[in-house]
Amino acid sequence: MNAATAPHGPHGPHGPHGPHGPHGPPLSRLLDLCAELVQAVRTGRSATDWMARCPPDARAGVQALGFDVLRRLGAAAEVRKQLAPKVPPPAVDALLCSALALLWPQPAPPYAEHTLVDQAVDAARQRTPAAAGFINAVLRRFIRERAVLVAAAERQPEAAYNHPTWWIERVRRDWPAQWQALLLAANQRPPMTLRVNARRLSGAAYLHKLADAGHAATLLDDPMLAGQAVLLAEPCPVQALPGFAEGEVSVQDAAAQRAASLLLGAGEPALPPGARVLDACAAPGGKTAQLLERADLDLLALDSDPQRVPRIHQTLQRLHLHAEVRAADARLPAAWWDGRPFDAILLDAPCSASGIVRRHPDIRWLRRADDLSALTRVQAELLWALWPLLKPGGRLLYATCSIFKAEGQQAIDAFLQRLPAGAAQPDPRSPGHLLPLADNPQAVQHPAAPLQSVAWQDGFFYALIHKP
Repeated sequence: MNAATAPHGPHGPHGPHGPHGPHGPPLSRLLDLCAELVQAVRTGRSATDWMARCPPDARAGVQALGFDVLRRLGAAAEVRKQLAPKVPPPAVDALLCSALALLWPQPAPPYAEHTLVDQAVDAARQRTPAAAGFINAVLRRFIRERAVLVAAAERQPEAAYNHPTWWIERVRRDWPAQWQALLLAANQRPPMTLRVNARRLSGAAYLHKLADAGHAATLLDDPMLAGQAVLLAEPCPVQALPGFAEGEVSVQDAAAQRAASLLLGAGEPALPPGARVLDACAAPGGKTAQLLERADLDLLALDSDPQRVPRIHQTLQRLHLHAEVRAADARLPAAWWDGRPFDAILLDAPCSASGIVRRHPDIRWLRRADDLSALTRVQAELLWALWPLLKPGGRLLYATCSIFKAEGQQAIDAFLQRLPAGAAQPDPRSPGHLLPLADNPQAVQHPAAPLQSVAWQDGFFYALIHKP
């Protein structure tokens, strides 16, 4: 589940300035579309899916504003309850909550208060004309009584942490010493990390290209990243990255970049050239590409969703790489396996994506508590189906972009307990759970733009298992 995308639009993290922006549509239109995004998420539609259909001229601004709104939606909804106990129609409520979230106290508000209120009212006149006066009154009252209203709202967990109650309780149970820090970190904007194509140039060489293009960046000094991970001081559109179209660089979080070193063998024994490798849940192809950038492999990339398979092809084509790509359910080897065992298997399993919620802030509002039962069942089925396909002496890397222990250590413990004694050997180099916290030992400070309390990698789980 590679979810490595630029987190902000071309106008930076706060969107265009002023009611019309320097080059974009008016703020009222952005707010109208932002409300549509919130309404779509509330009905179960992913932000990624909705954004793909957003008008291109407004996409960057709507994403910047909409993601900020989704990170504060719990607080905004709680204040709306205080100011308007009777739930407004969905379209009105989505616009009202969007404006309240953007008026929330913050160090660098995206717009002046009066501008945002005026533009929200203009959006209401276009979206729900009868509610324009109501929205104007509610927003102006919020500004007058903001300190008291915010303090009252933040006594409720969903408003204080901007996550559903079930999610808060699960994180508290899994990580009793870090739960508050994890929830708060999930509401920060993520950094933008790049993976430099090792077949084209080194990470150090790409730093010079970035500097020439006016982008400050740092090379992440971690052996597991092989000198190819670059952290940008400020996010930017991929089109602004030198060499992106030519396949010199990709966007991929540092935690996700650990997969290649773990599977290929950061030490001994390393996979030999031509090793037969399976990427079992490959779309959109980020980890498939990284493996091929690092080694000459006979690689089969599968994904169960035929609509996502073209993205694997697109990724490989841009990077000038080749793999066999198929649409198939990895749980059903009889439908796709040719009987030749694999030297290595990467199982980047479907999961809750709870470790990348700062990058995809809609996830917390889309997931339901009972989703975890279905996901952990699929993870177990994948492990059990793929293990027999591994040759003796082979290795399987299980990965999830989750901080929930049910999708990490507990899943692997349950799998190992089902195997006969001695049938599998966990690798002590497996990092286990990687938490997205700024005080990780690997945390860095960017010389040009210090990250302060921002974690530089997403939440992930890795377990490397050898077959004797």
